[in-house]
Amino acid sequence: MDATTLTSSTQDYLLFLFPAATTFLSPLLAVLLLAVSLVWLFPGGPAWAALVISRRRAAPPPPPGAPGVVTALAGPAAHRALASLSRSLPGGAALSAFSVGLTRLVVASRLDTARELLSSAAFADRPVKDAARELLFHRAMGFAPSGDYWRALRRISSAYLFSPRSVAASAPRRAAIGERMLWNLSTAGGGEDVVMRCVLHAASLDHVMATVFGARYDPASPEGVELEEMVKEGYDLLGLFNWGDHLPLLKWLDMQGVRRRCRSLVRRVNVFVARIIEEHRQKKSGANGGETAGDFVDVLLGLEGEEKLSDSDMIAVLWEMIFRGTDTVAILLEWVMARMDPFDGKLKGKRTASEAFLGLV
Repeated sequence: MDATTLTSSTQDYLLFLFPAATTFLSPLLAVLLLAVSLVWLFPGGPAWAALVISRRRAAPPPPPGAPGVVTALAGPAAHRALASLSRSLPGGAALSAFSVGLTRLVVASRLDTARELLSSAAFADRPVKDAARELLFHRAMGFAPSGDYWRALRRISSAYLFSPRSVAASAPRRAAIGERMLWNLSTAGGGEDVVMRCVLHAASLDHVMATVFGARYDPASPEGVELEEMVKEGYDLLGLFNWGDHLPLLKWLDMQGVRRRCRSLVRRVNVFVARIIEEHRQKKSGANGGETAGDFVDVLLGLEGEEKLSDSDMIAVLWEMIFRGTDTVAILLEWVMARMDPFDGKLKGKRTASEAFLGLV
Protein backbone atom coordinates (compact mmCIF):
# COMPACT_ATOMS: atom_id res chain seq x y z
CA MET A 1 0.00 0.00 0.00
CA ASP A 2 1.55 3.30 -1.06
CA ALA A 3 1.27 6.70 0.72
CA THR A 4 -1.42 7.99 -1.65
CA THR A 5 -3.68 5.04 -0.94
CA LEU A 6 -3.12 5.44 2.81
CA THR A 7 -4.02 9.16 2.77
CA SER A 8 -7.16 8.49 0.74
CA SER A 9 -8.24 5.73 3.09
CA THR A 10 -7.69 7.98 6.13
CA GLN A 11 -9.82 10.76 4.63
CA ASP A 12 -12.61 8.30 3.78
CA TYR A 13 -12.47 6.93 7.31
CA LEU A 14 -12.76 10.43 8.87
CA LEU A 15 -15.70 11.32 6.63
CA PHE A 16 -17.36 8.06 7.64
CA LEU A 17 -16.91 8.86 11.36
CA PHE A 18 -18.07 12.52 11.18
CA PRO A 19 -20.63 12.77 8.39
CA ALA A 20 -23.03 14.89 10.46
CA ALA A 21 -20.31 17.39 11.35
CA THR A 22 -19.28 17.99 7.74
CA THR A 23 -22.86 18.43 6.57
CA PHE A 24 -23.82 20.62 9.55
CA LEU A 25 -20.75 22.88 9.51
CA SER A 26 -21.42 24.53 6.16
CA PRO A 27 -24.96 25.78 6.98
CA LEU A 28 -23.82 26.92 10.44
CA LEU A 29 -20.89 28.81 8.96
CA ALA A 30 -23.15 30.36 6.33
CA VAL A 31 -25.64 31.53 8.98
CA LEU A 32 -22.81 32.95 11.09
CA LEU A 33 -21.32 34.84 8.15
CA LEU A 34 -24.77 36.14 7.20
CA ALA A 35 -25.42 37.39 10.75
CA VAL A 36 -22.03 39.11 10.93
CA SER A 37 -22.61 40.71 7.54
CA LEU A 38 -26.06 42.00 8.53
CA VAL A 39 -24.70 43.48 11.76
CA TRP A 40 -21.73 45.04 9.94
CA LEU A 41 -23.87 46.49 7.15
CA PHE A 42 -26.56 47.80 9.50
CA PRO A 43 -27.14 51.57 8.98
CA GLY A 44 -24.87 53.19 11.53
CA GLY A 45 -22.70 50.11 11.97
CA PRO A 46 -22.46 47.27 14.51
CA ALA A 47 -22.84 49.45 17.62
CA TRP A 48 -26.27 50.63 16.49
CA ALA A 49 -27.21 47.10 15.41
CA ALA A 50 -26.35 45.83 18.90
CA LEU A 51 -28.64 48.49 20.41
CA VAL A 52 -31.58 47.45 18.22
CA ILE A 53 -31.00 43.75 18.94
CA SER A 54 -30.73 44.29 22.72
CA ARG A 55 -34.02 46.19 22.97
CA ARG A 56 -37.09 44.02 23.40
CA ARG A 57 -39.50 46.80 22.50
CA ALA A 58 -39.60 48.35 19.08
CA ALA A 59 -37.04 51.15 19.04
CA PRO A 60 -37.10 54.19 16.76
CA PRO A 61 -34.74 53.80 13.82
CA PRO A 62 -31.34 55.47 14.16
CA PRO A 63 -30.44 58.52 12.06
CA PRO A 64 -29.01 57.96 8.56
CA GLY A 65 -25.71 56.20 9.01
CA ALA A 66 -22.81 54.51 7.29
CA PRO A 67 -22.23 50.76 7.71
CA GLY A 68 -19.09 49.34 9.23
CA VAL A 69 -16.76 50.94 11.74
CA VAL A 70 -15.58 54.52 11.31
CA THR A 71 -11.86 55.11 11.93
CA ALA A 72 -11.88 58.84 11.14
CA LEU A 73 -11.56 59.78 14.82
CA ALA A 74 -8.06 58.34 14.83
CA GLY A 75 -6.95 60.86 12.20
CA PRO A 76 -5.64 64.41 12.66
CA ALA A 77 -8.72 66.10 11.11
CA ALA A 78 -11.57 63.95 12.43
CA HIS A 79 -14.11 66.80 12.31
CA ARG A 80 -13.56 67.34 8.60
CA ALA A 81 -13.68 63.63 7.79
CA LEU A 82 -16.93 63.16 9.74
CA ALA A 83 -18.50 66.27 8.18
CA SER A 84 -17.64 65.01 4.70
CA LEU A 85 -18.97 61.54 5.49
CA SER A 86 -22.19 63.00 6.93
CA ARG A 87 -22.83 65.10 3.84
CA SER A 88 -22.47 62.01 1.67
CA LEU A 89 -25.47 60.38 3.40
CA PRO A 90 -29.06 61.21 2.41
CA GLY A 91 -30.30 63.54 5.14
CA GLY A 92 -27.04 63.14 7.03
CA ALA A 93 -26.23 66.85 7.10
CA ALA A 94 -28.67 67.37 9.98
CA LEU A 95 -27.92 64.19 11.92
CA SER A 96 -26.02 61.01 11.13
CA ALA A 97 -25.06 57.85 13.00
CA PHE A 98 -21.78 55.92 13.01
CA SER A 99 -20.04 53.18 14.95
CA VAL A 100 -16.58 53.57 16.45
CA GLY A 101 -15.86 50.07 17.65
CA LEU A 102 -18.73 49.32 20.05
CA THR A 103 -19.44 53.01 20.69
CA ARG A 104 -22.44 54.73 19.10
CA LEU A 105 -21.58 58.09 17.58
CA VAL A 106 -23.99 60.83 16.49
CA VAL A 107 -22.75 63.70 14.31
CA ALA A 108 -24.71 66.95 13.97
CA SER A 109 -23.41 69.10 11.10
CA ARG A 110 -26.07 71.78 11.30
CA LEU A 111 -26.24 74.59 13.85
CA ASP A 112 -29.90 74.14 14.82
CA THR A 113 -29.48 70.38 15.31
CA ALA A 114 -26.32 70.83 17.38
CA ARG A 115 -28.03 73.44 19.57
CA GLU A 116 -30.96 71.09 20.19
CA LEU A 117 -28.64 68.24 21.18
CA LEU A 118 -26.51 70.37 23.50
CA SER A 119 -29.58 71.75 25.29
CA SER A 120 -31.18 68.32 25.76
CA ALA A 121 -31.05 66.60 29.15
CA ALA A 122 -30.49 63.28 27.36
CA PHE A 123 -27.01 64.48 26.38
CA ALA A 124 -26.17 66.11 29.72
CA ASP A 125 -23.63 63.47 30.76
CA ARG A 126 -20.37 63.15 28.85
CA PRO A 127 -18.97 59.67 28.22
CA VAL A 128 -15.98 59.28 30.53
CA LYS A 129 -12.97 58.28 28.48
CA ASP A 130 -10.44 55.98 30.08
CA ALA A 131 -7.88 58.81 30.11
CA ALA A 132 -10.37 61.20 31.75
CA ARG A 133 -11.10 58.69 34.51
CA GLU A 134 -7.42 57.99 35.12
CA LEU A 135 -6.71 61.75 35.20
CA LEU A 136 -9.34 62.23 37.97
CA PHE A 137 -11.69 64.26 35.76
CA HIS A 138 -14.66 62.03 36.63
CA ARG A 139 -14.59 63.77 40.05
CA ALA A 140 -14.47 67.27 38.54
CA MET A 141 -17.17 69.31 36.85
CA GLY A 142 -16.19 68.49 33.26
CA PHE A 143 -16.92 64.74 33.38
CA ALA A 144 -18.82 64.21 36.63
CA PRO A 145 -22.31 62.74 36.00
CA SER A 146 -25.24 65.08 36.52
CA GLY A 147 -26.46 64.81 40.09
CA ASP A 148 -25.99 66.33 43.54
CA TYR A 149 -22.17 66.29 43.36
CA TRP A 150 -22.07 67.94 39.93
CA ARG A 151 -24.64 70.56 40.96
CA ALA A 152 -22.62 71.36 44.09
CA LEU A 153 -19.46 71.89 42.03
CA ARG A 154 -21.33 74.09 39.59
CA ARG A 155 -22.86 76.12 42.42
CA ILE A 156 -19.46 76.65 44.07
CA SER A 157 -17.81 77.66 40.79
CA SER A 158 -20.64 80.01 39.87
CA ALA A 159 -20.66 81.68 43.28
CA TYR A 160 -16.92 82.12 43.77
CA LEU A 161 -15.34 82.18 40.31
CA PHE A 162 -17.87 83.29 37.71
CA SER A 163 -20.18 85.60 39.66
CA PRO A 164 -20.34 89.24 38.44
CA ARG A 165 -18.63 90.36 41.65
CA SER A 166 -15.72 87.92 41.20
CA VAL A 167 -15.31 88.78 37.52
CA ALA A 168 -15.28 92.51 38.31
CA ALA A 169 -12.79 92.03 41.14
CA SER A 170 -10.36 90.19 38.86
CA ALA A 171 -10.54 92.83 36.09
CA PRO A 172 -7.31 94.62 37.14
CA ARG A 173 -5.45 91.32 37.19
CA ARG A 174 -6.71 90.39 33.72
CA ALA A 175 -5.73 93.83 32.42
CA ALA A 176 -2.22 93.43 33.83
CA ILE A 177 -1.89 89.98 32.25
CA GLY A 178 -3.10 91.38 28.92
CA GLU A 179 -0.53 94.19 29.07
CA ARG A 180 2.25 91.70 29.81
CA MET A 181 1.10 89.54 26.90
CA LEU A 182 1.15 92.51 24.50
CA TRP A 183 4.59 93.50 25.75
CA ASN A 184 5.85 89.95 25.22
CA LEU A 185 4.43 90.00 21.69
CA SER A 186 6.11 93.30 20.89
CA THR A 187 9.51 92.05 22.05
CA ALA A 188 9.29 88.45 20.80
CA GLY A 189 10.27 87.08 17.44
CA GLY A 190 12.55 89.91 16.31
CA GLY A 191 10.34 90.50 13.30
CA GLU A 192 9.74 86.77 12.78
CA ASP A 193 6.42 84.95 13.05
CA VAL A 194 5.13 84.29 16.56
CA VAL A 195 3.25 81.14 17.59
CA MET A 196 0.14 82.71 19.09
CA ARG A 197 -0.97 79.59 20.91
CA CYS A 198 2.17 79.63 23.06
CA VAL A 199 1.63 83.29 23.96
CA LEU A 200 -2.07 82.77 24.73
CA HIS A 201 -1.29 79.61 26.68
CA ALA A 202 1.21 81.44 28.92
CA ALA A 203 -1.27 84.27 29.59
CA SER A 204 -4.12 81.83 30.33
CA LEU A 205 -1.96 79.81 32.72
CA ASP A 206 -0.87 83.01 34.47
CA HIS A 207 -4.50 84.01 35.02
CA VAL A 208 -5.64 80.58 36.19
CA MET A 209 -2.82 80.22 38.70
CA ALA A 210 -3.50 83.68 40.13
CA THR A 211 -7.26 83.07 40.36
CA VAL A 212 -7.24 79.50 41.63
CA PHE A 213 -4.05 79.37 43.71
CA GLY A 214 -3.42 83.04 44.44
CA ALA A 215 0.14 82.87 43.08
CA ARG A 216 2.11 83.49 39.93
CA TYR A 217 4.56 80.98 38.53
CA ASP A 218 7.61 82.04 36.59
CA PRO A 219 7.66 79.90 33.40
CA ALA A 220 11.44 79.61 33.71
CA SER A 221 11.35 78.39 37.33
CA PRO A 222 11.43 74.64 38.15
CA GLU A 223 7.80 74.77 39.32
CA GLY A 224 6.75 76.65 36.19
CA VAL A 225 8.51 74.15 33.92
CA GLU A 226 6.92 71.22 35.77
CA LEU A 227 3.49 72.81 35.55
CA GLU A 228 3.85 73.38 31.80
CA GLU A 229 4.95 69.77 31.32
CA MET A 230 1.99 68.41 33.30
CA VAL A 231 -0.56 70.51 31.41
CA LYS A 232 0.93 69.52 28.05
CA GLU A 233 1.02 65.82 28.96
CA GLY A 234 -2.57 65.93 30.24
CA TYR A 235 -3.82 67.64 27.11
CA ASP A 236 -2.01 65.12 24.89
CA LEU A 237 -3.49 62.19 26.82
CA LEU A 238 -7.04 63.52 26.86
CA GLY A 239 -6.92 64.36 23.15
CA LEU A 240 -5.36 61.05 22.12
CA PHE A 241 -7.70 58.68 20.31
CA ASN A 242 -7.68 55.51 22.41
CA TRP A 243 -9.10 52.35 20.85
CA GLY A 244 -9.48 50.99 24.38
CA ASP A 245 -12.43 53.38 24.87
CA HIS A 246 -14.33 51.58 22.12
CA LEU A 247 -13.08 47.97 22.27
CA PRO A 248 -13.15 46.55 25.83
CA LEU A 249 -10.44 43.94 25.21
CA LEU A 250 -7.93 46.60 24.13
CA LYS A 251 -8.77 48.66 27.21
CA TRP A 252 -7.34 46.02 29.51
CA LEU A 253 -4.34 45.36 27.28
CA ASP A 254 -3.47 49.11 27.21
CA MET A 255 -1.61 48.68 23.94
CA GLN A 256 -1.21 52.45 23.48
CA GLY A 257 0.18 52.96 26.98
CA VAL A 258 -2.52 55.48 27.91
CA ARG A 259 -3.15 54.14 31.41
CA ARG A 260 0.55 53.89 32.19
CA ARG A 261 1.16 57.51 31.16
CA CYS A 262 -1.95 58.74 32.99
CA ARG A 263 -0.97 57.10 36.26
CA SER A 264 2.54 58.50 36.02
CA LEU A 265 1.11 61.99 35.45
CA VAL A 266 -1.45 61.70 38.27
CA ARG A 267 1.32 60.90 40.76
CA ARG A 268 3.02 64.19 39.83
CA VAL A 269 -0.28 66.10 39.94
CA ASN A 270 -1.11 64.74 43.40
CA VAL A 271 2.25 65.89 44.78
CA PHE A 272 2.04 69.32 43.10
CA VAL A 273 -1.54 70.20 44.06
CA ALA A 274 -1.43 68.58 47.52
CA ARG A 275 1.59 70.73 48.36
CA ILE A 276 -0.35 73.90 47.46
CA ILE A 277 -3.38 72.77 49.50
CA GLU A 278 -1.16 72.13 52.52
CA GLU A 279 0.47 75.56 52.16
CA HIS A 280 -2.98 77.16 52.23
CA ARG A 281 -3.95 75.10 55.29
CA GLN A 282 -0.85 76.26 57.16
CA LYS A 283 -1.47 79.86 56.14
CA LYS A 284 -5.06 79.59 57.36
CA SER A 285 -4.03 78.06 60.70
CA GLY A 286 -1.36 80.76 61.07
CA ALA A 287 -4.09 83.36 60.77
CA ASN A 288 -5.79 81.75 63.82
CA GLY A 289 -8.92 80.96 61.85
CA GLY A 290 -9.31 84.55 60.67
CA GLU A 291 -9.99 85.73 57.14
CA THR A 292 -7.27 84.99 54.59
CA ALA A 293 -6.73 86.13 51.02
CA GLY A 294 -9.57 84.63 49.05
CA ASP A 295 -8.45 82.43 46.19
CA PHE A 296 -10.30 79.31 45.08
CA VAL A 297 -8.24 76.97 47.27
CA ASP A 298 -9.31 78.96 50.33
CA VAL A 299 -12.91 78.69 49.16
CA LEU A 300 -12.70 74.89 48.89
CA LEU A 301 -10.99 74.59 52.28
CA GLY A 302 -13.73 76.69 53.86
CA LEU A 303 -16.62 74.52 52.65
CA GLU A 304 -18.65 72.89 55.40
CA GLY A 305 -21.40 70.30 55.71
CA GLU A 306 -22.54 68.44 52.62
CA GLU A 307 -20.47 70.65 50.31
CA LYS A 308 -17.17 69.80 52.04
CA LEU A 309 -14.78 68.03 49.66
CA SER A 310 -12.19 65.39 50.43
CA ASP A 311 -8.55 66.10 49.57
CA SER A 312 -8.71 63.77 46.57
CA ASP A 313 -11.79 65.57 45.23
CA MET A 314 -10.15 68.96 45.81
CA ILE A 315 -7.10 67.81 43.85
CA ALA A 316 -9.36 66.66 40.99
CA VAL A 317 -11.29 69.96 40.91
CA LEU A 318 -8.18 72.16 41.12
CA TRP A 319 -6.30 70.09 38.54
CA GLU A 320 -9.19 70.44 36.12
CA MET A 321 -9.26 74.21 36.71
CA ILE A 322 -5.60 74.40 35.67
CA PHE A 323 -6.08 72.09 32.72
CA ARG A 324 -9.31 73.57 31.37
CA GLY A 325 -8.26 77.15 31.94
CA THR A 326 -5.04 76.99 29.92
CA ASP A 327 -4.94 75.11 26.62
CA THR A 328 -8.72 75.12 26.19
CA VAL A 329 -8.89 78.91 26.54
CA ALA A 330 -5.79 79.42 24.40
CA ILE A 331 -7.19 77.29 21.56
CA LEU A 332 -10.56 79.08 21.73
CA LEU A 333 -8.90 82.51 21.54
CA GLU A 334 -6.67 81.36 18.71
CA TRP A 335 -9.70 80.10 16.80
CA VAL A 336 -11.58 83.38 17.29
CA MET A 337 -8.55 85.34 16.08
CA ALA A 338 -8.30 83.10 13.03
CA ARG A 339 -11.92 83.91 12.19
CA MET A 340 -11.11 87.64 12.15
CA ASP A 341 -8.85 89.15 9.48
CA PRO A 342 -7.00 92.09 11.06
CA PHE A 343 -5.77 93.28 7.64
CA ASP A 344 -9.24 93.62 6.17
CA GLY A 345 -10.06 96.86 7.94
CA LYS A 346 -13.62 95.65 8.52
CA LEU A 347 -13.38 94.26 12.02
CA LYS A 348 -16.96 95.20 12.83
CA GLY A 349 -18.26 93.17 9.92
CA LYS A 350 -15.96 90.30 10.82
CA ARG A 351 -17.15 90.41 14.43
CA THR A 352 -20.76 90.22 13.28
CA ALA A 353 -19.90 87.29 11.01
CA SER A 354 -18.14 85.47 13.87
CA GLU A 355 -21.08 86.03 16.21
CA ALA A 356 -23.48 84.73 13.57
CA PHE A 357 -21.26 81.68 13.03
CA LEU A 358 -21.27 81.00 16.77
CA GLY A 359 -25.06 81.42 16.92
CA LEU A 360 -24.87 84.50 19.18
CA VAL A 361 -27.05 86.67 16.93
